[in-house]
Parts: sequence; C-alpha cells; structure tokens
Amino acid sequence: MKDKLNQWTEANKPQKAADYFINRMAFTIGPGDLFDEMKKNKDDVNIIDVRNEEDFKKGHIPGAINLPEEKWHTLSGLNKDLMNVIYCYSVECHLAAKAAAQFAKSGFHVMELQGGYDRWKEKNFKIETEE
Repeated sequence: MKDKLNQWTEANKPQKAADYFINRMAFTIGPGDLFDEMKKNKDDVNIIDVRNEEDFKKGHIPGAINLPEEKWHTLSGLNKDLMNVIYCYSVECHLAAKAAAQFAKSGFHVMELQGGYDRWKEKNFKIETEE
C-alpha cells in the first residue's frame, strides 16, 4: 500500500492538482449556472447537444443544436463568436469532452456541461421535444 501511495503522491503533486482543478472550472459549467446564463444572456451562449438524433428529438435543452458524433466534422451549428456549451448524456459520458476537444482544436470557444442532459433533467429545468 505504501508503494501505491508513493505512486499517487508522485503523480499528483499539489500544484499539478491545483492547475487541473482551476482549468476544470474554467472549461465546465453546471446546469444551474447554465440556466442562469440562459436567462440573463440568452444570445451569448450556443448550446450543442452531441447525443444521437433520436434522443435529441425525445428531449433536449431549449435552443440546443443537435450535432451527433457522425456530423462533428461539419462543425454545423458551432459559433466562433459565442461560448459553445457542449453536452451529452450523463456524467459518465465522455462524448461531450471528446467533442469539446475536437471543436476547440478547430478554433471554437467551448465549455462542457457537467452531468450532461441527465443532470439538467434532474434539476427539473425546462426541456424541448420534437416528437
């Protein structure tokens, strides 16, 4: 166990951890903060749903644009003049992080919605459907 602790402490230096968490806060937004931002500055945020089209139609964050993985290469719906908030299914889903990395490499401002669509629904925030 002591060897494992030494590995962890060596890999996880306090400054490295501080840098990680500062960056994490800069590139993620919680559902409550996004909801507030949408109420205050609706035109300053661009919401991108990277879930599949079928799930998007069943329900999504109001105003979100669907951009499933097979269409990421098109960059359709992204806006270089706005903050693009990317979300997927849940906290366990890594599609949003993967998409955000790809979109950032293409020059877009991005943030990831923490907890994804599941967390948004848990907070009982409004959703839109296309069914």
